[in-house]
Amino acid sequence: MRVVLQRVSEASVRVEGKIVGEIGNGLLLLVGIAPGDGDKELAWMADKVAGLRIFEDDAGKMNLSVEEVRGAILSVSQFTLYGDCRKGRRPNFLGAAKPEIASELYDRFNGLLREKGFEVATGVFGAMMAVSLVNDGPVTLILDSPE
Repeated sequence: MRVVLQRVSEASVRVEGKIVGEIGNGLLLLVGIAPGDGDKELAWMADKVAGLRIFEDDAGKMNLSVEEVRGAILSVSQFTLYGDCRKGRRPNFLGAAKPEIASELYDRFNGLLREKGFEVATGVFGAMMAVSLVNDGPVTLILDSPE
């Protein structure tokens, strides 16, 4: 499982020109699911996202988690995170899970975040989406679940 995480002051996602998910302060997650991912990877990633200390405290140090700042999460499915561009000029997406599997795991991941008490907005799995964000910092991290 792979997540590109961005600390944002606001973010939204549109499908066919209509906003389907938006948040204020919090995290934008671009979420990729790989073949073989399951409950272990989902739980690890949900814990990692919830606990990362990437928000500034009163001293200006990255010392607070999204939970501690009462931030929200915008989660957007992103199979292209597993695009392999090492050969040729067109990405190979064989590293991404099949849509029918990835869709279920993506929903379960978002459910785990909700169980932790987060407001979780989402895009529409498999749709063409336009994502807008104000990257705060900027802070952008790439998270890969352990093998």
